[in-house]
Amino acid sequence: MPAAGPPPATASPHRAPRRGLVATLVLALAAALLAVVPATQAAAAPTLLSQGKPVTASSQESAGTPATAAVDGDNGTRWSSAFADPQWIRVDLGAPAALSQVELRWETAYATAYRIETSQNGTDWSTAYSTTTATGGTETLNVSGTARYVRVLGTARATGWGYSLWEFKVYGTPDGDPTIPGGGDLGPNVHVFDPSTPGIQAKLDEVFQQQESAQFGSGRHAFLFKPGTYSGLNAQIGFYTQIAGLGLKPDDTLINGDITVDAGWFNGNATQNFWRSAENLAVNPVNGTNRWAVSQASSFRRMHVKGGLNLAPDGYGWASGGYIADSKVDGQVGNYSQQQWYTRDSSIGGWSNSVWNQVFSGTVGAPATGFPEPKYTTLENTPLSREKPFLYLDGNDYKVFAPALRTNARGTTWESGTPQGQSIPLSDFYVVKPGASAATINQAVSQGLHLLFTPGVYHVDQTIQINRANTIVLGLGLATIIPDNGVTAMRVGDVDGVRLAGFLIDAGTVNSTTLLEIGPQNASADHATNPTTVQDVYIRIGGAGPGKATTSMVVNSDDTIIDHTWVWRADHGDGVGWETNRADYGVRVNGDDVLATGLFVEHFNKYDVEWYGERGRTIFFQNEKAYDAPNQTAIQNGSTKGYAAYRVDDSVTTHEGWGLGSYCYYNVDPSIRQDHGFKAPVKPGVKFHSLLVVSLGGNGHYEHVINDTGPSTVPAGTSTVPSTVTSFP
Repeated sequence: MPAAGPPPATASPHRAPRRGLVATLVLALAAALLAVVPATQAAAAPTLLSQGKPVTASSQESAGTPATAAVDGDNGTRWSSAFADPQWIRVDLGAPAALSQVELRWETAYATAYRIETSQNGTDWSTAYSTTTATGGTETLNVSGTARYVRVLGTARATGWGYSLWEFKVYGTPDGDPTIPGGGDLGPNVHVFDPSTPGIQAKLDEVFQQQESAQFGSGRHAFLFKPGTYSGLNAQIGFYTQIAGLGLKPDDTLINGDITVDAGWFNGNATQNFWRSAENLAVNPVNGTNRWAVSQASSFRRMHVKGGLNLAPDGYGWASGGYIADSKVDGQVGNYSQQQWYTRDSSIGGWSNSVWNQVFSGTVGAPATGFPEPKYTTLENTPLSREKPFLYLDGNDYKVFAPALRTNARGTTWESGTPQGQSIPLSDFYVVKPGASAATINQAVSQGLHLLFTPGVYHVDQTIQINRANTIVLGLGLATIIPDNGVTAMRVGDVDGVRLAGFLIDAGTVNSTTLLEIGPQNASADHATNPTTVQDVYIRIGGAGPGKATTSMVVNSDDTIIDHTWVWRADHGDGVGWETNRADYGVRVNGDDVLATGLFVEHFNKYDVEWYGERGRTIFFQNEKAYDAPNQTAIQNGSTKGYAAYRVDDSVTTHEGWGLGSYCYYNVDPSIRQDHGFKAPVKPGVKFHSLLVVSLGGNGHYEHVINDTGPSTVPAGTSTVPSTVTSFP
């Protein structure tokens, strides 16, 4: 079901005076109220454990009264609940602690009856304190015992409104685990060069030899170049390899040479050149044109090509990319055989041809919209964007730069003036290395550290919990997280400004209900000014071995930006089969005002994308239906033939998409038919631009493009010719 949006802006009768006289009087009466409950006072307060820690609640009255306001140390902000009983607010201390005291600073709407409860696991609760005669104000309560989780459970309200706390403070002594240090070295698979480093080309060649065809291998590498000029290099980039500059701008690090992706390992076919990236570099190609022949999960970010860029392999074999963002290409981009491509917030000298689906937003020099022929879809601006965080050197100190949010963005962030954003020292990051446990990772986050995953493969036996606002989780070298025993790999709280970037989640052998969750079920906080971003985060089910997940990515938080993801149920590799790597749903969006820029979702057993939230927008979507469906019955959806690649729920009133394509290649049973590639309610606020479906070589067919609109692919027979709809409805 769709997440509830924020309540109406009109204030309830009790809210208007709260920020003035009433609030002042309540605080002034606190000391007097304490005199009525002397038995609950503690003689001294040990360490404050709760401030800034992850916090959740059963409900919130409005977007302006979130649970986080009760643990922010600010007596002018508050949490308030819905107007019903019971309600609760819970803080996660991050690790077990010996508790001594809880302080509740109530607003006018207080509890007459409540319990303080504690838990080690967040599920089984014990009562540490209870009352049915509370009188509000500020209550300081003695408690005891060891626990990680503490909650206030209100069972009776003093007013007709909800429960409201200015502050919820938990005191005690940390129990057990030592503090995890931030910073440190980047590990053996991060190769850092400066212009004087000997043997750079030899190291590049050595890693490429290992990674060129290691599509499902365990090697992970990052090449980081300090600012300066490098000459005579050809950096060939294989699987699970990242190449990046360490300057604040791309032009700080210049390679007179090439950064090359080709397809010699696959007989000149680039359609499997996945999982690699080039970032934050300037390249001056030897022959004037750099070759970057990639397909899905291969980002080209924050790059400056001082020449042309060729997106096809040598010999112009097939390619199926791709993604460019925040980059400048001085010359022409040679699209050639690229079936689809998305370019965002960049500057280019020109674009060569269109094939099926080429989409541009906020790109200077982009061709004008011509869909259906040429197949260009161009938006003058990107409605909202915030570039991916990146590691850089400030003098000799590593920092992570977190670029600022842009509205109606156009062009790069770095060509004019100093890039806008925030620099965070590496000492504020837990530098995660292979062998680190999920418990340690979670403890680091609960301490207030960000996460920097070094290149490697990480098995986690519990969910990585990102419940603190503005936390950065950044991977180097396609760091890969594998959930064991069917857990969800990562969950993000309904908090502001979390940034997930640069890693791969690989499903485990035991089915996970979900692999990545952005916000809890029924999340409703407003994050419009500081959204969570998901960038170059890829999800894979099967291929490297058997894996299963019911739904790969669930987005519950409002205002989330999904900026380049590939969510892929494998169609080749190990552990592949209709039931072997079963994965029914790819991406499900429940949050409102979610924006997807560069959405690649493929091969799921049922729906690839389902959208329930209001005011969703997608700029560029690429999809293939599952190749391996055994027969028509296996994909039958009630009376409908097949599950749509992209479905907007009938409850939705406002939604918009630009440049969406779905392809079928039913190679097990080529007689399979899909009623449509896209399904959406016919309403004035639901709009699509530049839609297409393609039958690859006549292996299965679409009857329509969207709903009952758009021509069948059958007339094209075995010819791979798109059926198109320019606008819908």
